[in-house]
Amino acid sequence: MLVLSRQRDETIMIGDDIEVTVVDIRGDKVRLGITAPKEIAVHRKEVYEAIKKENKMAAQVKPEDITGLGNVAPKPVNNPSKPQS
Repeated sequence: MLVLSRQRDETIMIGDDIEVTVVDIRGDKVRLGITAPKEIAVHRKEVYEAIKKENKMAAQVKPEDITGLGNVAPKPVNNPSKPQS
């Protein structure tokens, strides 16, 4: 782990595209501003862990756990002008 000291309004760079700026310091809390490309998700760790947990649970759903989804798509309409194959 790299440990850096920064004061208010100072920034660190992660690669060429991510900036982390110390926005405010109040007591034992530090507010950070993060600038990153849209394709890079930025979350607090507890939110990230919750997303990972939900994704893992969703990936473990079995077909029998989801009933009635086969009826979602509309049935094809028989078109008399189109030859049947």
